[in-house]
Amino acid sequence: MGALPLPVQRPAGKLLAVLCIAAAVVAVGAETWRWSRAALHHERPATIVHTGAPVTGVTELSHAIIPMPEGVPSAHASSLTSLPGGGLVAFWWAGSRESGPDVKVYASRWANGKWSKNWEVASRESLGRALGFGVRRIGNPVAWTAADGTLHLYVVATGLGGWAAARVVQMTSHDQGATFAVKRVLPMSPLFNTSTLVRAAPVALADGSWWLPAYFEIGYKYPMLLSFNADGEPQRMTRIGTRTQSLQPSLVSISPTEVRAWMRDDGVSRRVQQAVSRDGGQTWSDLDATALFNDSTALSVLRLPNGSLLMLHNREDIDGSARSALTISLSTDARTWRPLIDVVDGEAGDEFSYPAMSLVGDQLHITYTYQRRAIAHHQYRINLREEPK
Repeated sequence: MGALPLPVQRPAGKLLAVLCIAAAVVAVGAETWRWSRAALHHERPATIVHTGAPVTGVTELSHAIIPMPEGVPSAHASSLTSLPGGGLVAFWWAGSRESGPDVKVYASRWANGKWSKNWEVASRESLGRALGFGVRRIGNPVAWTAADGTLHLYVVATGLGGWAAARVVQMTSHDQGATFAVKRVLPMSPLFNTSTLVRAAPVALADGSWWLPAYFEIGYKYPMLLSFNADGEPQRMTRIGTRTQSLQPSLVSISPTEVRAWMRDDGVSRRVQQAVSRDGGQTWSDLDATALFNDSTALSVLRLPNGSLLMLHNREDIDGSARSALTISLSTDARTWRPLIDVVDGEAGDEFSYPAMSLVGDQLHITYTYQRRAIAHHQYRINLREEPK
């Protein structure tokens, strides 16, 4: 038997490994430098004007199903944003199923008490052409209207892999959502900007800038926020608390220095998680979970002009279903909550989920996923009682 051949030296392979390591180090360093440039403590939430009138209830004015694209069986993950001069635009994704290759983002406009015919906003093909690389699937859209009227839309998109490989694409519109242009992939992670997603509505800051709630999801999950200046340029990111089993934060400013976050629980507590910042969002501390039920379901929190808080969330139904009932709960102190009204109460196996809220004057608009087939809309009037003088 002849001698075994000596192993072939592959200097090119070693060089490639060194280059990959160097590239990773450079990427991490670049991201660290990027997010250290802007000091978060210069940002302050917008001031809340208190009316002092307590909420006595809500009155439903209308409810409807938003017009869906024909022949598309599945819809999910709606987002609402108000328009200058009144009106709303709703965004959602629809297709054959979640993460299906035919999923697209659609929109509809609320005006004069009704929803318009829907129109297509984005698809994996349109995003791929604009970005210059393949997009395998798209998901959650989140909308925000800036002080100058520019409509910003953030859309989750993946290349290879599942949602853990997701990136967030920022799009802008200057015609109230009729057309959009891709602006960038958000710089949110040293892992090639992947493993980050969005779900909840942004929060206005005093100077016309805003915070975009986001979350990291690969192996474990945690909430964070990305700040933007008034021109829609990303500035800095910070992590919300230290938990590793909470996601999809909904943020509310309590004062110019205090900010609260409520999160979907992905652990075993089955309660809405929460965190607080007492320095304007610069640092965050975890709080004990609320008493509100949460079995890994999304929620939405909104602050009223009188200072009260509304949370739209799934409550535990008597049949044990996690998503068959949606409730609006009220808090006056950001600590304790009481049920205000049931929006929808279904049967075992029903799904009413992923709620969104927007306040236009004294009218509360909410949308949510209806049986994974459509997006439902309810319009309420907030009833306030003036205190005697």
